[in-house]
Amino acid sequence: MPGRAPLPPRRALLRGLAACLLTILAGLSGAQAALAAGGAASLERSIKAAFLYKFLGYAEFPASAFADAGAPLVIGVAGADELAADLTRIVAGRVVQGRPVVVRTLREQEAPAGVHLLFIGGDDTVRLRNALRAPGTGAILVVTESEQGLQQGSVINFRIVEERVRFDVSLEAADRNSVKLSSRLLTVANHVHKGAP
Repeated sequence: MPGRAPLPPRRALLRGLAACLLTILAGLSGAQAALAAGGAASLERSIKAAFLYKFLGYAEFPASAFADAGAPLVIGVAGADELAADLTRIVAGRVVQGRPVVVRTLREQEAPAGVHLLFIGGDDTVRLRNALRAPGTGAILVVTESEQGLQQGSVINFRIVEERVRFDVSLEAADRNSVKLSSRLLTVANHVHKGAP
């Protein structure tokens, strides 16, 4: 029986993201009840958490971002405790690029030292500015959901487009933060800014 032709990269990535989301949503306890009880926000949160996990697979960090070869990839979450809980369930027991994945909930004024992917929930531009200027912050993939996220310095910013969670990317911010993003990720972005957004 002849094998199927490989999917184009964009279609393969979208199919992979969709499969991951379906698996995650199926595994969330009480997901049906949450959706029935006005869980649009819960669904959006779960989708964003799944995207955060998937972003790690399409980001390359310099070797200096890790203490050693077995050090984990650390996702820091600030201002979004429920999303951090969803994300913790998603990453449990998973490995990305040969490294275990750990989720850390960051409290107010806590610096993101040792974090590889930082998600800042809400529209907290002060927290974003402080995180980007914090001492000891190395290569970091900053993801926001703020109206002006990219303009404030984030690398990826979530947006709702036609009732779907999408994301924009700033390549300039990625370079500034010493993170290399896969072209496969860029092909599914809503918009890619090559210069200042």
